[in-house]
Amino acid sequence: MDRNVQRRPVEGREHPDHRVDFHLSPGDIQAVRFGISPGHEFAHAVRILLRPEQHPLQWGWLRQVRDRLPREPFSLLAQVIGDDGYMPDFLTADARWDMTPADELAALREAPIPGILVDLGKMIVRSSGERRAALVRMHADPVRARALIADAWDQVWDAVLAPVWPQLERLLRADIAVRARTITTDGLSAMAGALHPNVRWSDGAVRVRLRRHSEDVDCRGSGLVLVPSVMSSWGCMVITETPAQPTLFYPARGVTAGWARDSAELEDALGALLGPARAGILLRAHVARTTTGIAKDAGIAASTASHHLTVLRDAGLIASSREGNRMLHLRTPLAEALVGAAL
Repeated sequence: MDRNVQRRPVEGREHPDHRVDFHLSPGDIQAVRFGISPGHEFAHAVRILLRPEQHPLQWGWLRQVRDRLPREPFSLLAQVIGDDGYMPDFLTADARWDMTPADELAALREAPIPGILVDLGKMIVRSSGERRAALVRMHADPVRARALIADAWDQVWDAVLAPVWPQLERLLRADIAVRARTITTDGLSAMAGALHPNVRWSDGAVRVRLRRHSEDVDCRGSGLVLVPSVMSSWGCMVITETPAQPTLFYPARGVTAGWARDSAELEDALGALLGPARAGILLRAHVARTTTGIAKDAGIAASTASHHLTVLRDAGLIASSREGNRMLHLRTPLAEALVGAAL
C-alpha cells in the first residue's frame, strides 16, 4: 500500500500548543496494541552511526560494530535516511508483536513504488548537494533503487544489528510486558502517562507534545499501535497519516550504555538465579517451542527439559498451551520483565 506517512521527532523545546491527540473510546483497552519494528530500530541505528557523539547510550553498541560496517551499502543508506529530519516510511512495515527482521526485509523488497516515489520526493525537497543528486537518480528509477536499498539493508543489518538483535529484542519485549501489566492493573491513563514526559492521557486521547505540528487522530476505528524503541531512546515519534496504522514510537525502559553486552553474560547472570539449564531455556523461549525442541537446543533429555519447564511454569515464567497434538512453551510477561531487568 502507499505509505504516505510522516514521522516527526519530539525533542528539544516543544511549543506548548503543538500536540497530536490519538482519540480512543473511553476505557477501550482493545483499541491499543503493542508492536515491534525492526525497521524503525535499523533506520535509527544508521542515524546513530552518522552522529555517534549525540547518542552516548549507544556507545557500547557502537564499539562492537563500528569496525565491521560495510562502507558502500552504508553510504547508500545514509543518503536515503539522512542524519536528521524526515525519515522515509517505506523502510518500515506496520509494527506487529511478531515482526521479525526477515519480515521487515521482505516487506521492503515489495514496498509499493508509489509510496517510494512520495517518500523520495519529500526527501529531495529537504536535501541539497550530493545527497539531493543521489535521491533524484533514485526517484528516476524507483524499482532499481528499491532493490539496491533492500540489498544494502540486508548487508548493514547483518553487520551492525543482527549480532545484538537478541539483546535488543529482549529489551523491547520486556518493556511491552511492563506496559501491558500497567494497563491491566492501573488503566490506560496510567500507562500512557508513563511512556514519556511528552505523552499523557487527556480527555479520552493519548496526547503527544510536538515541536511544530498539531493534529487530532481518530483511532476508534483503527486502534493505536505503541512501539518501544532502543535506538531512538531520545524521544517519541508518530505516524498519523492514512492508510498506515496510527502509531506512537516511544523510548523503551532500561536502556543503558551496557544494553548490548554479550548474550553469554546475560545467561550467566540469569544462571546464577535460576541455574544454567533453566536460564538457557528461558532465554530461548521468546518464541513458542515444543518440549522436544527445547530439549534438543539445550542438549538435555526430554524428561529433564519437561522437569525444568514445570519449575519455570510453576514460577509464572513459562506459559504452556496445546496446539493440536503439540504442547508449546513461551515466556510470560513476568519472564520478559525478568530478562529485560537482567540486561
